[in-house]
Amino acid sequence: MRFTALSTAVLLVVPTALLLLVPRKLASGLDRLMPDTALLQSFAARPTQPVPALWQQRLGPDLAERYWRAQRRFWWQFWGPHGDAGAYLVFAAPASSPVPANGIRLDDLIVVAPNPLAHQLLQDQLQVQRRLPRGLNQRCSEQLLQQEAVHWNPAALAQMLGPIAPLAMGLQQGCLSLRSEGSALLWQGEADASSDSLQAAPSGLMVPSLPAATATTPLLELRGRRLELLLRGLLSTALLRTALAERYGLGAEQLRRLQDAGFALRLLEQPQGPYRAGLQLLVRLPGERQFWDRWLIDLARALEDQGLSRSEPTPALQLWSRENGEPAGGWRWLSADQLLLFLGPSPTQAPQLQPPSGADWQLLMQPQKLDNEQLLPPGLPVVVKRATQLVLHGRGAVGTALAGRLDLR
Repeated sequence: MRFTALSTAVLLVVPTALLLLVPRKLASGLDRLMPDTALLQSFAARPTQPVPALWQQRLGPDLAERYWRAQRRFWWQFWGPHGDAGAYLVFAAPASSPVPANGIRLDDLIVVAPNPLAHQLLQDQLQVQRRLPRGLNQRCSEQLLQQEAVHWNPAALAQMLGPIAPLAMGLQQGCLSLRSEGSALLWQGEADASSDSLQAAPSGLMVPSLPAATATTPLLELRGRRLELLLRGLLSTALLRTALAERYGLGAEQLRRLQDAGFALRLLEQPQGPYRAGLQLLVRLPGERQFWDRWLIDLARALEDQGLSRSEPTPALQLWSRENGEPAGGWRWLSADQLLLFLGPSPTQAPQLQPPSGADWQLLMQPQKLDNEQLLPPGLPVVVKRATQLVLHGRGAVGTALAGRLDLR
């Protein structure tokens, strides 16, 4: 009897103690919000600092001051599927606290919409019964409760990246923990192509160092082990697959082989001439050289049919120009299996194929310069557009581990 009583006490006391020691009172509120957010970000509460502008906009000066001084851990802001509606404010408040105009009580949270229409839309969405988050979504929810982090879904990615969103097919849903280090913003996290991935979390990546920028640093450089990283999104539409096959001879077999090709893509500033930037793609082509020579012959015929003129300064180099003599692009064999394709003038230097150590791909950017040339998607966050440099590493075929940094100097 004593053993049974002791066992029963342990079974009752241990779970109760764990619930008291590791409370998750806010989780259900955030979990209910997450399906209706395109982008959700958490911030550490710092009540001794001035009241953030979003709080004053949503609550007014007096109420914002009152609620802000009572914060202790984290608060949140999010955008819905229609980002132009503005940001929602989310913060913790006792049940006895009054709900402000355009506000909704959600468990221990108060959610304040940017306007009455957004308030009504959110109320309607919250009536839908949702299951608790699982897998990736559950890990993102926990991050948002415990540290400064950001969570996104395909709607947010489409709004930020615009027409180039298909190139990020493997990063449709994810979350990153955020921290600052001097003038840099650092992040680590994960992403997946699925909106409700149940895959286990990928092993983490170390935050990469930021290389020193020089006069020859490209505006953008993406290097990876497999070209499938880019082709996955481009080939998701039948219209584009048909155009690649009919206009440029890139059929199913060529595309299948290209998916396994190591690659380096660069965008270089062009201070003179008709182009603001030149594009280079270096690929290590799998299979026999003759296969790709036959494809280049088909490509040459297609370009001639489009009115471009060809010149061949060397057997390994072919240049194409428009009727007015402006260079349109070309290609050059650098070795038996390395082909450099380019748009714009013939490059004097080629990119390197080596992928980053410990990662499958690496993206380097100079966002500020790209934005000055109007070469960035307009929906990117302002903090990204103003950064002088960005580096992002990724690893994984299904779930992708991410790590990166922004230099904000």
